[in-house]
Amino acid sequence: METKDGFLVINKEKGCTSHDCVKEIRNLLNTKKVGHTGTLDPQVTGTLPIAIGSATKFIQYLPQGKTYIGQIKLGIRTNTDDIYGEIMNQKDWPKISNEQLDQYLNHFRGIIKQIPPNVSSVHVNGERAYKKSLNNENFVLAPREVIVDELILVKWDQINGIIEINIKCSAGTYIRSIARDLGKLLNSEGCLLQLKRISANGFYEQNSIKISDMRKNKNQTKNLIIPTISALNHISTYVFSKEEEINFWQTGRAIKVDINFLNKSENFDYKKPIKVTDMKNTLLGIGFFNKEKTNINPKLVLNAK
Repeated sequence: METKDGFLVINKEKGCTSHDCVKEIRNLLNTKKVGHTGTLDPQVTGTLPIAIGSATKFIQYLPQGKTYIGQIKLGIRTNTDDIYGEIMNQKDWPKISNEQLDQYLNHFRGIIKQIPPNVSSVHVNGERAYKKSLNNENFVLAPREVIVDELILVKWDQINGIIEINIKCSAGTYIRSIARDLGKLLNSEGCLLQLKRISANGFYEQNSIKISDMRKNKNQTKNLIIPTISALNHISTYVFSKEEEINFWQTGRAIKVDINFLNKSENFDYKKPIKVTDMKNTLLGIGFFNKEKTNINPKLVLNAK
């Protein structure tokens, strides 16, 4: 049986890398074209969407937000900015109320700049930062702009210096950096104690499966694959009604727009990508409007001729 294209939502367990998960899925489904939608650190658990087959081409068009629940430990700084690294410094944390702590968290809400951890997958002169760290090389990472849409203080354990948070943020946000920087802001130190991703790219933990469970039910794995088109509900749709349009599309030609066949999404914008389907709701690819908004130009074409 041929493996269908689409997305599998993995509930990643602690200790394995995102690449380990991809490797496992390749073996379980006996297919080579597999990729994840964004790295989860080995010690982080939770939602890891995996693209299979032609779905790998659509990763960049998925919703980009991520949601986490986690704990920050004050009083400790490590070389990895999480509890698993080598301790570099320890310092008392302040006596502070929930309200005061929530005010400090305002520094990490909205559009912020953060320096990624030295042990991270960020590229430095063509090499991953974590590799340079392992080789004890000196390097400086530049601050990056990220968006924190929501940061909720769930619980503050004053005695043990543990802060529990819910955070909704853009791709590329490092919660370890927030833990480190919050510690400094409080005139203490900070590191990430534990983290779980509960949603990513429009996929949710409640729809996920552990790889260990997939191994037990190999025959059922293909039934868990979410069709690519179902992952693109946030994108407006243009429907081809004529065979001629489909032929034009598959040969890379622009299509003249009939506004009656455009189904606008909630956040419709002429500058945003449009998914293209036929009358049977078969996904044909991704296109963009030209400046005059008269044509859709192909950007990603499935079954190109």
